[in-house]
Amino acid sequence: MVEPLVPRRTQGERAVGRPKTALRAFARAARETAATCGHHHLNHVRPLTGDVARLLGRPPGTRVNVRIRRPDVLPVVIRTWHDEAAVLRAVGTVLPAPECLVTTPEFALHSHVEGVPLSSVNGYGKPVDTLLVQALAEQLARMTQVRRAVLPPLPPEWPGNHNDSQAFLRTLARLADRQIREANWPVFGGLFAALGIPDDALLRLADRVPALARRPYSLLHTDLHRDNVIFSYDGEPPLVCVDWELATFGDPLHDLATHLVRMRYPADQWDEVIHAWLTAMQRTRPAAVNGLARDLPHYLDFEWAQSVYPDVMRAASSLVESGTGKRLDEATAEVHRALETAAGPLRLRSVPARNEIERALIRWLASQGEGRQGDWIRNALGWRPDARVPEDPGFPARAVREALLAEGAAPAGRVFKGTAHLNTVVRLPGGHQPVVVRRKLPNLSRREPSYLSEHAVLRAIHESGAEVAAPRVLALGRSYGNDLFAIHTYVGSPRVDQPPRHPVNGLRPHEADGLVDQLCALTRVDYTCLDPAAGEGGFYPWLLEQLVDLVRTLPEESGQLARTLGLPDHDRLRELLSRHVVAQRRPSLLHGDLNPWNLVCRDDRLGVTIIDWEMAIVGDPLYDLVRHMHLTPTRREIMDRMFRRWESRLPSECTHDWRRDQRVYRWFELVRSAYIDLDRLVTGSGMDAPNVRRAVDSYAQTLAAATACLGLPVPRTANPHLAVAFA
Repeated sequence: MVEPLVPRRTQGERAVGRPKTALRAFARAARETAATCGHHHLNHVRPLTGDVARLLGRPPGTRVNVRIRRPDVLPVVIRTWHDEAAVLRAVGTVLPAPECLVTTPEFALHSHVEGVPLSSVNGYGKPVDTLLVQALAEQLARMTQVRRAVLPPLPPEWPGNHNDSQAFLRTLARLADRQIREANWPVFGGLFAALGIPDDALLRLADRVPALARRPYSLLHTDLHRDNVIFSYDGEPPLVCVDWELATFGDPLHDLATHLVRMRYPADQWDEVIHAWLTAMQRTRPAAVNGLARDLPHYLDFEWAQSVYPDVMRAASSLVESGTGKRLDEATAEVHRALETAAGPLRLRSVPARNEIERALIRWLASQGEGRQGDWIRNALGWRPDARVPEDPGFPARAVREALLAEGAAPAGRVFKGTAHLNTVVRLPGGHQPVVVRRKLPNLSRREPSYLSEHAVLRAIHESGAEVAAPRVLALGRSYGNDLFAIHTYVGSPRVDQPPRHPVNGLRPHEADGLVDQLCALTRVDYTCLDPAAGEGGFYPWLLEQLVDLVRTLPEESGQLARTLGLPDHDRLRELLSRHVVAQRRPSLLHGDLNPWNLVCRDDRLGVTIIDWEMAIVGDPLYDLVRHMHLTPTRREIMDRMFRRWESRLPSECTHDWRRDQRVYRWFELVRSAYIDLDRLVTGSGMDAPNVRRAVDSYAQTLAAATACLGLPVPRTANPHLAVAFA
């Protein structure tokens, strides 16, 4: 008989006096023995001592399994019920299962199944004998015979209709988000953000679950892998399924999916396992096989999607105890494998390369403290200053190190991944204002080159005294893996726990005025120290040649698709765009990429702060204004307001003939976007950045507008399906 807390006081108990003390002493002694690890428990097998045996009514020496809760375990599984004893009682009405003898908040005693786990005789990844596959399928089928009435009550969020498979899978995804992702986000959220996994990935997966065939709910094990299948020594019963702590009640197809993945069958054995499950279920619960072929992939996608969270967290946590180069290599490979597996189901835009993963793990590890880490990791956490930016008296080397240590612990809401940089907002101890640690993303294949050094541009702006709201560079250096980083002042929301506000739907009037005033102020910055040869040969011819060279060097796949969609090659493009002549205006420093996410809204007269100066160039001041309007939704009245203010605040040498030339720059930007956005669609480059996602989502309109600007016919393709896809 299973007892809910401790055995009732019996005559034998009165003889020993204090049963709780005896049980606790027994459990403490068990801790000194070898253990196997479950999700939330350590399992110690130990013979019953005389006093405990009398309490439980069992012969002394009977071996029991002492399950001791692990206090430090990460919450990485979905739990439906917390009363495993009640689940085991229900399972025991149909299937052989361990018996729960005692349960307390700290430990439980289960009857021990004398036998050997399948993993000991048939390791993970190896084929499983056909007869054993059939026996396992029979176990899964027999679980459907456990009556709902004997199971514990279901949580309130459970679907009320107990054959609604779509509702069940959506519930699973939302529970995984709450119990796994959300529970660990304060510690690991910044790491996941750096790896490109958004905080709503599982919720969006839940929303995408399509209509599924209806299947009657039943008891599910959900963790039937080789360690949880025991061969009994005496053969009666031949197989026992153990470790029911993750059991749930729902669509039987979910159990098949978790079994397929967690058993790690060879790929060529999956069809055999699915057929065995189908055969066993048709005998036991025929309705459970409805829609098997169509719906199983959705459950497999969920299993692979949710697994990325425990896999990444376990790999990262392993580095805290064993921060060696070998373990870092292993953890990097584990994270890369998990991301590749989950990329499709979670619709991740891209999977980081291994060196990017390695650096993200190092930064996270640095934030966990150095007490238990060896010399290797302490050396890896050092940094080297870049002499091009001398030490700032207000932000010395000690503050730089503190910022780097805090970087890996930043919550996900303070980690922003752009097209070329990973930006992390950190707050330092000692009253420092928040700062931004800015790192170039490795393996970047950005088509648009950077011409000026960002730190030099920002220094020139601040030394000029021009009224331009831009960050200030506090430090420049290299850290682990020769990884270049910069630390800037933070110019986002006044409250660091709130995300910055960007004008994603266009500028408000006072923001438009402030941006124009700052663009005018840039014309007064001395650019000769940045680009002494600026202005020679004319800006538009130079700009045109940069685009022609970009088109010429596109990867073969991107170039072929561009030609298929009717875009000209580089020689023809030069011929078409050279028809335009643009007036020479006085050169000035330009930001070069004024998309909404490079503008941070503020409530003062300046309206916006301008960030991310890596694309800065020296050229025609009209171009910066027109490119901003191309990249940002701009209403006609705001556009007219900005042009009027810009013209009135600059001398004529900066503005003459602008009405004629602004159309040329607008056409030029449409054409350039047609090539660049197409290349992003083909290569997946930069898809983590919100400005890139918005651009590629409207590519059909961009392509049509660009061909019209070039005077080319409406794009047509030989493949009608390709045309439909781009529409």
